[in-house]
Amino acid sequence: MTNSANTMRSPKGEATLATLWERIRRQGDMPGFTKAINAILASMRGEDEREFSMTQTVLSDPVLTQKVLRLANSSMYSAFGQRINTVSKAVLVLGTEAIGHLALGLKLIEELSRNTPDTEQAHIEMEKAVLAGMVAQQVAASAATRDPEEAVVCSILHSLGRMMITFYMPERWTQMGETAGAGREESAAEAVLGMSLEEIGRATASHWGLPRNLIAGMRRVEPSERGDGFGHDDWLAALGTMSTLAADALWSDDEAGAARVASLAESFSPMLGMAPTGILGAIDKAKLEAASDLSIAPLAKPLEKRAQEAAATRKRMAGNKVLMSGVADMRDAGPNATAGQMISMALETMHKGLSFSRSFAFLRNRRDGKYTARIGFGEGAKALLPNLVFDDVYEPNVFHAALGSDRVIFIENARDAKFAAKLPGWWKGTLSESRCFVVIPLCAHGQPAGFIYGDWDDSFPSVILSQTEFALLNDLRGLVVRTVERRHQLEAIATRV
Repeated sequence: MTNSANTMRSPKGEATLATLWERIRRQGDMPGFTKAINAILASMRGEDEREFSMTQTVLSDPVLTQKVLRLANSSMYSAFGQRINTVSKAVLVLGTEAIGHLALGLKLIEELSRNTPDTEQAHIEMEKAVLAGMVAQQVAASAATRDPEEAVVCSILHSLGRMMITFYMPERWTQMGETAGAGREESAAEAVLGMSLEEIGRATASHWGLPRNLIAGMRRVEPSERGDGFGHDDWLAALGTMSTLAADALWSDDEAGAARVASLAESFSPMLGMAPTGILGAIDKAKLEAASDLSIAPLAKPLEKRAQEAAATRKRMAGNKVLMSGVADMRDAGPNATAGQMISMALETMHKGLSFSRSFAFLRNRRDGKYTARIGFGEGAKALLPNLVFDDVYEPNVFHAALGSDRVIFIENARDAKFAAKLPGWWKGTLSESRCFVVIPLCAHGQPAGFIYGDWDDSFPSVILSQTEFALLNDLRGLVVRTVERRHQLEAIATRV
């Protein structure tokens, strides 16, 4: 690691930094972070084969791997088309700079979170930094910048001084609050610490050896018109300042905060080169993301979220019991049930067990060359039945893919613009209210005989099927298929007789 930047500091400021470095060392010198940023920076500087080195660095961390793949498949990079399933492809598509900046931001928050004392203020500052990063990402994406992830990590680093003091020197933060009043701690930094929180953040970044462009973007600026020589570093500083102030205003999710955000969008508009409405639109997207990703911010409604998660867990457990009971009932029905009865039992079980908004059973009519929905559950399902018909001639869409592979297919986001080409016209004209859906193919003797379809609308904003649920769906599917195959065998015997 390099030493702090050579700047003139008061003896009190030097003593503060010495205490800070000692406390960080005492807690392990954040070994995971320092080791990771050295590898990340080496890859970004090209000290090894850039793409290969960055791929290895990312793959060494499962959390980072998932974040990278999530980013690569996000709407921000939708222009790249096909789904990206490997980190190697993600590094090629996004570039080592974007991946490096993403990794730095993630590692900083991850390691600080892991090492923080159990203080509420430390957690608040960490989540405010994360929220600032979310705001910066949405604004940078709307501005079509070269590297939105650089803007994200710069905005997170704007709060580095506050995070370091609340994490490692909480008694000084308390002293600052007593000196200046709660919420005004920053104004007492010079008196208590001998330097500003911004200076502490920049000294820490320099101590860790972070790139010059990131450190240059950490300074706080006042909103103004762009002057002569206004460059990329200035833009990063303006975005980081605005994002940090916006995160503080958004935190409590109240009217005063909303008014403050509107004022920030207006005042920073000239420096960011965006209309105030564009900035506000990007911040609204960040608010939606924050509501689901943050845990203690009032904006995220943590008590309500915990209650919803507990209710959802109870509902999921009850639903799995319905699926298991349905499997047992179908096994008991055994050879005495017709194929139609088994399909009806399976559809009803799946509809209740997975809380589908709507569900349908489609059967194939080989003579007509059609798939037709024969039975449906859910609001408005009966009225849709006449329109749920399509040809059995192969088309490159998700339904024929499920039937061709004979595998259960779960679509997590049916509204993803990249996925639109894989949805057939009959679905778009009848079932497009769905947020996500599942297709359970029914293939007898290797040939498609039909399928079961179930979807969830906006009342289920996030659905992920567990391995247990996939296994139960396959059990139900297997029982239906065996009944269909038995019917085919009996029909073949009758024909020979």
